[in-house]
Amino acid sequence: MKIYTKTGDDGTTGLQGNLRLAKSHPRIIAYGTVDEANASLGIVLSNQLDVDITNVLTKIQNDLFVVGADLSNLNLLENKNRITLQMVVNLETIIDNYEKELKPLSNFILPGGDIAASQLHFTRTIVRRAETCLVLLKEKEEINENCIKFINRLSDLLFVLGRVINKRKGKSDKVWKV
Repeated sequence: MKIYTKTGDDGTTGLQGNLRLAKSHPRIIAYGTVDEANASLGIVLSNQLDVDITNVLTKIQNDLFVVGADLSNLNLLENKNRITLQMVVNLETIIDNYEKELKPLSNFILPGGDIAASQLHFTRTIVRRAETCLVLLKEKEEINENCIKFINRLSDLLFVLGRVINKRKGKSDKVWKV
């Protein structure tokens, strides 16, 4: 089987159930942005990371494919969505555990530090854009709302992990100064 099908040459793409939408449709933009975030995580994972962080980010990559699958599913009434509220709670637990390593913030911090931390901050901005795309889609169509919650928590987790990596590498947070 060849990677190219030529079915998208007319500017449409396929969804679950043999449905086709324009590649400019908000649904396609939303899950394309989720895919972009996933690819950016792949760049982060090309660094030498602690095993616990590698495991968390690899799980997130797999979960982002599930977000994409839910977004490509127009048959919400059939209960085929897989992103659950429990997955959101799991992210919160991970965030809480990593925050124990960090001092509480009293100021905004600048993205940066170690290259992996910087890449996580960049990925976080893509995730934030994905969240905006999901909200815009939700304004027009029904979606699995747990996807929005999951993506929102993911951006928080990436922020925290960026700080954790910097701390573990001996780099301090750089405070934003006016």
